[in-house]
Amino acid sequence: MMESEHRTLSDAYERPGVFSVVLPRRRRFTVVLPVLGLVLLALCGLLLFGLATARVGVLAVVVGVVAAVVPVGIAVPALLWVDRWEPEPAKLLLVTFLWGACVATLSALLINGTAGAIGEMLLGKVPGSRLSALVSAPIVEEAVKVVPVLAVLWRRARDFDGMVDGVVYAGFSAAGFAFTENIYYFGRAFAEFGFDDGGSSMLGVFIIRGLLSPFTHPLFTVITGIAIGYAATARSRVLRVVLPLTGYAIAVCLHALWNGSAMLGGAGAFLNMYFLVMVPIFVGVLLVVLWQRRREYGIIAAALPEMVRERWIASSEVDLLTSLSGRRRWRRAVRRQSGRRAARAVAAYQANVTALAFLRHGRTPARARVDPLSRQQELLGTLHASRTEAVRLAGSNARRS
Repeated sequence: MMESEHRTLSDAYERPGVFSVVLPRRRRFTVVLPVLGLVLLALCGLLLFGLATARVGVLAVVVGVVAAVVPVGIAVPALLWVDRWEPEPAKLLLVTFLWGACVATLSALLINGTAGAIGEMLLGKVPGSRLSALVSAPIVEEAVKVVPVLAVLWRRARDFDGMVDGVVYAGFSAAGFAFTENIYYFGRAFAEFGFDDGGSSMLGVFIIRGLLSPFTHPLFTVITGIAIGYAATARSRVLRVVLPLTGYAIAVCLHALWNGSAMLGGAGAFLNMYFLVMVPIFVGVLLVVLWQRRREYGIIAAALPEMVRERWIASSEVDLLTSLSGRRRWRRAVRRQSGRRAARAVAAYQANVTALAFLRHGRTPARARVDPLSRQQELLGTLHASRTEAVRLAGSNARRS
């Protein structure tokens, strides 16, 4: 940590009575549930790998994995960029991604396969497969992909800050789902047609799924995530039910239209669907997300002067905390001066400042049933703890130097 920043943190807070709060106890989680969850993820992943290699071969799966990394490398950084003001826990995002890649994909495969088999028995092979793609796939896939969003809202309601959190968790789950799905599609195209043998080749499928539409699955599920995020902070019980159902219905309809254009209408219908429907919707969702990020900036900028008056933060930190670029420069400077642990402590400090700003603005899910004063005290405790850790690491590094 730079010397001036070290003095800022030390001088601003090392006064008696400023943080007269008790640091919150860590919740005691059982060991059994996390272990069972990891075992479930591993089993689902192994089953999917076995099914894929049995259908297209090991080499095709390896090629599919390499190609599927590209759209993930586009979608995941974009979602992390959306989440910069108050980043979600990395472990939770990883579990969400793995849910989409393993559990959601396997669940959808089993249910869609059953629905397709029943459709073939009743309607014949072609109508049955179309029924599965147009009806059961959108309904089932959009339901299983959104499970992590609901789980986070249920288990961590106090930390669920609204629309952005809904977008991030929905997007990560859908990105994981698309990753596994793309492995199979890319691998099958490679096994049947090779790299470059027309539109159905590995290259053709990669251009369509990997480059033209890497946000397709995340886009559908993000619409539901936006609806859940708004519903989370709504005070009306009707809205808390109607908004998620409406978002889910829109996601299912768009998913069905997308599958229908690819299956039934040929290249012309697919391109019309892509440019006239999907691209405008993607731009609309992007504008909503940008508007929300701008709104979050306004909330934080308005709250910082009040935090200075309350002596929660130092006045010299306002400029550093007001912008994402200022926060990033602060972390980089601390990393150079005091190492990664100190930079992580500063990042936690910045995230707690954001959480306090959102709390004072009333951004608390209705389900959380949080007493604002007790939640404020809890956040102040974690704010003080992260600041103290940063100062301690900066001081120890200065003594070593």
